[in-house]
Amino acid sequence: MAQANGGRIITALDVGTWKVSALIAELQDNGEMQVLGTGQRESRGVKRGYVADMDATEKAIRETVEQAERIAGTNIEDVWVNFSAGGLASDIAPVEVELAGHRIEQSDIDELLSAGRGLLHPDGRMILHAQPTLYTLDGLNGVKNPLGLHADTLSVDIHVVLADGSPVRNLDLCVRRAHLEVKSIVAAPVATGLSCLSDEERELGVALVEMGAGVTNVSLFIGGMLVGLTSLPFGASDITDDIASAFATKREHAERIKCFFGSATASPRDNHDMIDMPPMSEDDGGADVNRITRAQLIAVIRQRLDHMMGEIARTLKDMGFTGPVGRQAVLTGGGAELKGLADFAQGALGRAVRIGRPRRMAGLPDAHSGPGFSTLAGLVHYAASDPVDLRTIAPSHQIVTSAARGGVLQRFLKAFRTGY
Repeated sequence: MAQANGGRIITALDVGTWKVSALIAELQDNGEMQVLGTGQRESRGVKRGYVADMDATEKAIRETVEQAERIAGTNIEDVWVNFSAGGLASDIAPVEVELAGHRIEQSDIDELLSAGRGLLHPDGRMILHAQPTLYTLDGLNGVKNPLGLHADTLSVDIHVVLADGSPVRNLDLCVRRAHLEVKSIVAAPVATGLSCLSDEERELGVALVEMGAGVTNVSLFIGGMLVGLTSLPFGASDITDDIASAFATKREHAERIKCFFGSATASPRDNHDMIDMPPMSEDDGGADVNRITRAQLIAVIRQRLDHMMGEIARTLKDMGFTGPVGRQAVLTGGGAELKGLADFAQGALGRAVRIGRPRRMAGLPDAHSGPGFSTLAGLVHYAASDPVDLRTIAPSHQIVTSAARGGVLQRFLKAFRTGY
């Protein structure tokens, strides 16, 4: 069993619609992550990312973490948890301060961020993240670190990730009932972007599409920052349900057949490949097994994918991800493991598409290195990064001027085109 060597221990917990998974890792002195143990159990108490059965979810969390602890040879007390349910949304809170041309000190940045904390208006929703994205100096957009520069005006866009409060509290309660302390509840797109996007992709502009079992999250990264996200109420489980309904079989059989024989692309051979489809009821031992062609299976899958990709394309357009910087998308999540999905999505979305997998970590099992574990690995990277969150900064009484609310994505695109 792997043992901790005195470094910082980070435990990630991904509570999804199909599975609950955990990962225990050690942050070593050289900044590298060493995986100590992993665990996974079927999720029976979560529907489309929402906790629907408290007892079943608590049991799955407890068993998953215990499995990871046994493999790691250590006991853990706190976890970083993801939240991916529908209802995730983002907003921008711009804040500005006058500097009269003097050199920007760390105290100026601290005061600016502290003032930004007072501008957060969740309108009855819960704030999961409130993080600075793009600094602006005298109208110059996209400054990552203004420290040491001179400016008359310094401003920053605060990216706020919002969620409905009750589902987040239910998730928090499930974890605490399993006798675990919640270090932080992290929006899935925030963590996943750290796991499966390169620095250059985040800089140039990329759409990250996380296809979970019950929810698909679409998030945009430009200039190295997460600048917007939208949550869509469908996922890979809808494909499974379509297969189960079309061929009168159980969901568990439909899921297995989708994984083994399913594809988003068709070939002439599919008309000759036969698949045995178990009947819905197995009480009658002599029940005939339904036999279908692989072409029939793929036709059902593609019909659902046409709808899903259409909704994703409309969402990208509504978010302003078009033109010269709207050319690449990365698909990840358990739904992205479907064969041929990248080629199908590339044709449907009209842009370059690749499948996103978690960055390699020492000791990460092959079974946990696919797209379905991008969020789990991303939680570890997020925790290790010690991100700035305005909610932990004391409010400032300094008078500031809030810029007009507007789309940070649109402002960044304008700056990108004019060559800031």
